[in-house]
Amino acid sequence: MLVKTFASAVTGIDAVTVTIEVNVSRGVRFFLVGLPDVAVKESQQRIESAFRTLGHKWPGKQVVINMAPADIRKEGSSYDLPLAAGILAADEKINHLRIESFILMGELSLDGTLQPIKGVLPIALRARDEGFKGLIVPLKNAREAAVVKGIDVYGMTNLSEVIEFFDENKKFDPVIVDLIEIFNSEANRYEVDFSDVRGQESVKRALEVAAAGGHNAIMIGPPGAGKTMLAKRLPTIIPPLTLDEALETTKIHSVAGKIDDNTALMIRRPFRSPHHTISDIALVGGGTFPQPGEISLAHNGVLFLDELPEFKRTVLEVLRQPLEDRVITISRAKFTVDYPASFMLIASMNPCPCGFHNHPEKECMCSTGMVQKYLNRISGPLLDRIDIHIEVVPVNYDKLSETRNIENSATIRERVVKARAIQAMRFRSVKGIYSNSQMSSSMQRKYCHLDESGSRLLKTAMDIRGLSARAYDRILKVARTIADLDNSENIKAEHISEAINYRNLDREGWAG
Repeated sequence: MLVKTFASAVTGIDAVTVTIEVNVSRGVRFFLVGLPDVAVKESQQRIESAFRTLGHKWPGKQVVINMAPADIRKEGSSYDLPLAAGILAADEKINHLRIESFILMGELSLDGTLQPIKGVLPIALRARDEGFKGLIVPLKNAREAAVVKGIDVYGMTNLSEVIEFFDENKKFDPVIVDLIEIFNSEANRYEVDFSDVRGQESVKRALEVAAAGGHNAIMIGPPGAGKTMLAKRLPTIIPPLTLDEALETTKIHSVAGKIDDNTALMIRRPFRSPHHTISDIALVGGGTFPQPGEISLAHNGVLFLDELPEFKRTVLEVLRQPLEDRVITISRAKFTVDYPASFMLIASMNPCPCGFHNHPEKECMCSTGMVQKYLNRISGPLLDRIDIHIEVVPVNYDKLSETRNIENSATIRERVVKARAIQAMRFRSVKGIYSNSQMSSSMQRKYCHLDESGSRLLKTAMDIRGLSARAYDRILKVARTIADLDNSENIKAEHISEAINYRNLDREGWAG
């Protein structure tokens, strides 16, 4: 008997439906074709053991399985469930009438228990788009899949429940997830807050500007000045994720296997902080079977690179293209995968090897040449792509011990949300542009007009500091964001002046 079951293969962050054709006929051999990898081929042993445990027998006949389309490689153990269900249906051990209306995915243990898998959210989205009635997945993946409306999601604990479901011996209810409740209860709940930070008012202001315009920023200061503490609090002032952003972010983390059992949807912006020993592939993604890297896991959130000069030069240089294009392309001989990479880059660094260059109290032990060599570990083209350079100075005792109320993240976020609303209105007719940092050159000419005093101020700064054309663009974009925070239609001289002050590493003689 020939029976078809349906599964999905995840490519990039999207899924492709896989048709599994199972034919049980006269003979004794087993064939599995359709470009399966080793893990898929090993499914025969897992399925056979699960059958024995649950009181079923492997068909004493020839079993031929084809996984179509054959030009897509099928990877991993998540095909165990559709293969097992197809074999049982083709051997007439379970009712096959409803089986073609469902997508089935899950890894089988030897006792028939279903183990969680990766990439459930894109699989659920594809199943809904292709008109399937429902999706059957391991119970631990069910909440993640159930955020997709328009398709019934059933979470099963073992193969026996799947058999009972298709034989209609037991009633199963689909898993329901209330997205509104999740957003209302979790969206703005953070364990950290800007009210924890004493002093550093100028740095807080710079990070507020960065959040309002989606700008990249780098903080330069001695050890213990609070750079990491400030960076960790940045997500608390960025506007909450929209539903579309939350779905896209969750898809990436789902494919990478980063979703825990209790998470239905990621509703807080990701904050990724890889160690400086990270490899190129771990940062940008890739591998023999490509997986998202840290820059994609930071999509719609923050990528924090602490001690930036300590990262390998090759690692830092691969950031240049995704910072501009907001997408990373992984190319292999037979296929190409695109992963989204629209993130805010926040970096921190010491000003010199000892860390105390320009320190108000401690003496730096490094020569001018050593300081310059340390700074030169970061290439000019990469620095040009970072909009805001801000110096972080140590906080004195009086600031640390003051008891006055400090402005909290919620208050700052209100101003940021208002500025983002202005930008959303400005770019409403342009697809894919949501913030000032994403403006093209033509858009910049349209929205970044300067008056005479502002033009004169910027020209002077360009001449004195020898700024590049890209740095000029960055200053205009930051000034536009400052004007939006000020609810000003035009960019004024004071907005340009503040934006110029956020280019500390361009200052002549900064390294001594």
